[in-house]
Amino acid sequence: MEQRKENRFPVGFRSSFSSANSLSGDGTLSDLSIRGCQVRSLVEVNPGTVFQLRVQVSDHESPIVVSHAIVRWYRAGSFGCEFVNLGAEEWARLRAVTTELEKEPYQKTQDDSETS
Repeated sequence: MEQRKENRFPVGFRSSFSSANSLSGDGTLSDLSIRGCQVRSLVEVNPGTVFQLRVQVSDHESPIVVSHAIVRWYRAGSFGCEFVNLGAEEWARLRAVTTELEKEPYQKTQDDSETS
C-alpha cells in the first residue's frame, strides 16, 4: 500500500470542476491534502482527465481555484485528483486551510477542557 507524504483531512467543502473538453460538474470534497483530494460527484470522470477545480471553503470567501488538477482514479460516485498547478495566492490559501485543519483537533481538545 502506498504511504502518503501529506496529511489528509476529512472535509465537506462544495466544489465544481470543468475541463477543456466540456466536462463539468459539481461535487463535495470529502478528503483534502495539500497535494490533492477526493471528490464525491455524480459525474463520471476518466483517470487522466485534466480540469480546473474550484473549492468553496467558506460562504464568505471566493473559491480556491486549482488551475490544473488531474484525475488519478475513479470509483462509482467519487474520484481522486492530484493538484498539478495552483497560482501563488491560491497555494497560500490552500496551505492556510490545511494548517487550520491540522490544528483543529488540538483546538477542540483545548475548548472542551476549558468548558469543563
